[in-house]
Amino acid sequence: MRYEAVIGLEVHAQLLTKSKMFCGCSTKFGEPPNSQTCPICIGMPGVLPVMNKKAIEFTIKTGLALNCSIASYSRFARKNYFYPDLPKGYQISQYELPIATEGYIEIVVNGKIRGIGITRVHLEEDAGKNIHEIGASHVDLNRAGVPLMEIVSKPDIRSPEEASEYVIKLRSILRYLDVCDGNMEQGSLRCDANVSIRPVGAEEFGIKTEIKNMNSFKHVRQALEYEIKRQKDILEEKGKIIQQTRLWEPEQGITMSMRTKEEAHDYRYFPEPDLVPVVIDMAWIDEIREGLPELPHIKRERFVKDYGLPEYDSDLLTSTKEMADYFEECLRHYRQPKVISNWIMGELMRLLNLDNKEIMECPIRPQQLVDMLRLIDEDVISGKIAKTVFEDMYRTGKAAMAIVKDKGLLQVSDQDELLKIIDGIIEENSNQVTEYKAGKEKLFGFFVGQVMKATHGKANPAMVNELLKKRLG
Repeated sequence: MRYEAVIGLEVHAQLLTKSKMFCGCSTKFGEPPNSQTCPICIGMPGVLPVMNKKAIEFTIKTGLALNCSIASYSRFARKNYFYPDLPKGYQISQYELPIATEGYIEIVVNGKIRGIGITRVHLEEDAGKNIHEIGASHVDLNRAGVPLMEIVSKPDIRSPEEASEYVIKLRSILRYLDVCDGNMEQGSLRCDANVSIRPVGAEEFGIKTEIKNMNSFKHVRQALEYEIKRQKDILEEKGKIIQQTRLWEPEQGITMSMRTKEEAHDYRYFPEPDLVPVVIDMAWIDEIREGLPELPHIKRERFVKDYGLPEYDSDLLTSTKEMADYFEECLRHYRQPKVISNWIMGELMRLLNLDNKEIMECPIRPQQLVDMLRLIDEDVISGKIAKTVFEDMYRTGKAAMAIVKDKGLLQVSDQDELLKIIDGIIEENSNQVTEYKAGKEKLFGFFVGQVMKATHGKANPAMVNELLKKRLG
């Protein structure tokens, strides 16, 4: 029997607020354990939470960017469960009245556009973090109370590739909005998946399992691939799938059972008695909507239309706001979109990837890149030499012209000097000259190579080709 996967994703995004959701503690990452806590976020008796307005604004902003309807009336609830990293014994979250509902985003997989529905976007406080060592476990409550936005998709995803692309697209939108830094390794963006399988053509959903602990796009894809196969194997062996929560173990490449899956009633939700409902007026929504940035899919379309870039280039250049800004800053000084795109996607991304750096950490500023491109246009350096100069710029921060002068990399464009070199090569390779004139035209590349070798790659390529054709003519 052929099966298809039915996947829904829950993406948790820590918001870039300076303080926590219900208290004034800092949200800064990487501080000493339990150094950013207070009686409110560790659940001491007699304390009262106060809502962080900026967190609500960020959630509305995200809802609008995801084409959601924004509720005029929302409410927080208590979600009751017991775990060492939850000091109050409950989490302040939202249940029946979230801030944003019924949205969608579009993804592109294998050249096809797929719309993925968004069920809800709601706001809650994050839990702390359990740290397990051999012989001991510790709890760090610095993260407890950090504003956490949960984005729940509809079960519209049908493959691990679509799931991975969905998370990539969602992360890009959140970073464009500047509401979440999207750092999956640090846990500021986390993803849980609900996955089931059913016979192709069936309408009823199968028994689902929830997968946790996926902190990269690769892990999302791998975990879903494994779980789909595991469920298929069970059904083909006439077994029964159990609704449960499973952990992804990347080192072993498997999912492992964690606990049976909870239902909503297990959490005993009820309205949070210490917080008033949230009333959102239309004027505030309109103000936030007007302040939305140009989103990645709109920017991508503009890059194709206005700059004549291929869709592949536009996809990469708009993958982050910082990358798109870098490209357009270059373009302000040098109106050659494809040339700039090639250098960013080629040499610049190669070096950044080698150092595991983001574009905002790039030591070459847009003006410096443009200055180097002009040296190529002005025949000061060749394209080949430019790659050497570019890497030196990246490693040292020096200007292109300074490197060219320091290393003696000026392009040889003196016609008399080049003719002298060419004549010497022709004289030394009389057999190849005879073969070339007899019709073996591929040997032309041999002569070009010899000239470039003699000039250590500094000869002007266009001039070399022109002069060689005349001499060999």
